[in-house]
Amino acid sequence: MDIPLSVLDRSLRRKDEDPAAALRRTVGFARQTEGYGYRRFWVSEHHSVPGVAGSAPTVLAAAVAAATSRIRVGTGGVMLPNHRPLVVAEQFGVLASLFPDRIDMGLGRSLGFTDGIRRALGHGTADAADFGDALAELLRWFEGGQQAYPGVHAVPAEGLRVPAYVLAVDGGADIAAAHGLPLVIGAGRRPEKMLEAVERYREAFTPSARQARPYVVVALAAAVADSAEEAADLLLPEAWATVWSRTRGEFPPLEHAAEIRARTLTEREARYLDEARRSQVAGTGEQVAAALGELVARSGADELLVSLHTPDEAGRLESFRRLVELKIPASAGS
Repeated sequence: MDIPLSVLDRSLRRKDEDPAAALRRTVGFARQTEGYGYRRFWVSEHHSVPGVAGSAPTVLAAAVAAATSRIRVGTGGVMLPNHRPLVVAEQFGVLASLFPDRIDMGLGRSLGFTDGIRRALGHGTADAADFGDALAELLRWFEGGQQAYPGVHAVPAEGLRVPAYVLAVDGGADIAAAHGLPLVIGAGRRPEKMLEAVERYREAFTPSARQARPYVVVALAAAVADSAEEAADLLLPEAWATVWSRTRGEFPPLEHAAEIRARTLTEREARYLDEARRSQVAGTGEQVAAALGELVARSGADELLVSLHTPDEAGRLESFRRLVELKIPASAGS
């Protein structure tokens, strides 16, 4: 059995385009990946980031679900510190009512990048520490009323079964294990840290009514092309945007690979770019299949969540088409 493959799209803007174009592209891209045979299509939540148009994931997920017919649609994820659990339950209840058996509820605890964003969202750093309590409250809204709010019900969420996933950010692996929920974790620049978190999650996992055994989704950026160099160019724009954000405090719209290669990088920029590219997987189909096969074998991943953001739309579509056709064996425990 091959490992299931899914898609994460963050609606990244490209240089000289407006946010609306990025959002429309996300919806069109979902239709394409559904046709390729991917299992899920997830969108994300970012606030006040110039290069990211996806700020309202449940709204965007509704547009994606309406434009598709079979692929599962969800969030990777809704940042629970930014929202009241009742409102999140209601939003996913609406989605699950309109698109039954197709909606996933991915949840994270990340805060805004700056004090200004956090103030605008109405919370401080303490809210992230309450993530476990907020998660438990959210799950209870699907089960029925709560003692703290007598007479209040999450309509239309109550009684619905919406699969929940926890992002492994800031202790998310431990919280996912304690609540008996699937874990979504990035491969990262330091794979040993990811492997340690996955092992800790599996050891501490408490079976729940929602999930009987541990389930691990490993997220990563990957590209397939005719050569390793072409594949690396597909991944270069997002890697460079990450470098820009680390050196200038702002994640910008994506530039073309040729523009980035023409730059003269500082020593610091070159170091950060090398670090950003270590977590990416790029190459020919054979090379990528081998790399992902090794990742699955080492991590015991049950599923891979793949992203690729680049101004080269034709290259991106071809990469996703080739990727889903690769033979990547599932782990023995899957």
